[in-house]
Amino acid sequence: MDTPETGMAGRGGDAAESRMRGSNQSGLRAHNKRAVLSLIRRNGRLAKAEIARRTGLSPQTASVIMRALEAEELVLRDQPQRGRVGQPSIPMRLNPDGAFSLGLKIGRRSVDLVLMDFIGRIRGHERVAYSVPRLRQVLDFVAAAEPKLRALLPAKLAGRITGLGVALPYELWSWADEIGAPAGAMEEWRDLDVPAALAAVTDLTVNVANDATAACAAENVFGSTRSADFVYFFVGAFVGGGIVMNGDLVSGRLGNAGAVGSMPVPREAGGHAQLINFASLHLLEKMYEAEGGNPLALWRGEVSWESFGPLLDRWIETAAYGLAHAIVSASSIYDFESAVIDGRFPAGVRSRLVAATATAIARINRQGLSPVAIRAGTIGIDAREIGSASLPFFAHYLLDHQVFLTEAD
Repeated sequence: MDTPETGMAGRGGDAAESRMRGSNQSGLRAHNKRAVLSLIRRNGRLAKAEIARRTGLSPQTASVIMRALEAEELVLRDQPQRGRVGQPSIPMRLNPDGAFSLGLKIGRRSVDLVLMDFIGRIRGHERVAYSVPRLRQVLDFVAAAEPKLRALLPAKLAGRITGLGVALPYELWSWADEIGAPAGAMEEWRDLDVPAALAAVTDLTVNVANDATAACAAENVFGSTRSADFVYFFVGAFVGGGIVMNGDLVSGRLGNAGAVGSMPVPREAGGHAQLINFASLHLLEKMYEAEGGNPLALWRGEVSWESFGPLLDRWIETAAYGLAHAIVSASSIYDFESAVIDGRFPAGVRSRLVAATATAIARINRQGLSPVAIRAGTIGIDAREIGSASLPFFAHYLLDHQVFLTEAD
């Protein structure tokens, strides 16, 4: 007869075969639990019968899994749905308090640590701005901020912190000249085992991803873009991005897919530069500094975006020009449905940049290319932090995430 967990016929055999079958059943049971949680996450709430139908599990197996997930407090029963013949169906949803994670974003101008619940809501946020990312400062920040965030939860829930996800730029040390770092100051990051260093500070399992890829993952997992094929741009100190195809994040052979900041963009005066020279807040920093402003004020929140005035207008025009060319280049390789633009700026600035990019694209010869919709990201400033905090959830509870680079206990 079929076993409730596997649906596989149980037969007699020697001891080795029995142990192997038990191992396979245990692995399949864990996979099925992840599949069910992932399905509920994507749909918000689902009844057991619908879960069984969509996963192909038998109703008995689906019931066993749902009882186990309820016992672990990872899912909750929602209000019964009436109106059909027979017993009312009871949708299941993820329990926000079922699990928590910490997400660390190590940037070129700031470091952020967030506490996130199981449905992607940020429960606490700590942040420090700096001119240069120094390892000791980052480690000291994490050591001080982690207990503050943990203290936001009751003791019972604090024990549900699954791990620490980390998002940081690819080859952080290679951008020393661009951010004005002293000679040799960034070399400490070159050969650093980031997971091991942070695991020693927090005593948590650590997963690491590229920061822009993590932001793209956050949009794909928790956003409402409603697109299964998009190229993603996140404008921070520099610009980065990611690629989603058929609903899946594509991380690439070496984890560096969607390195949009390095895309060549033609200069109007002739020659080429990279997208980072057009669509990065580093450029706005330099423009603001040239007019006598303190560039770090942008990262510390000491200056309002409205106060930039014509300076912001010029930056948006320049950034939109670069993004437009990058989007057209990307759409010549793959017929993306949309291009999603987000960044570390207010929603109003994002809307203006999206509109300006759409206008700039209309001026480019796109003969032979499929149309691509230009859309605003739906996560916003915290996309990289949310993306990093999602890493432990996918490592322990969910399926279909492929942005992990390394892990340490």
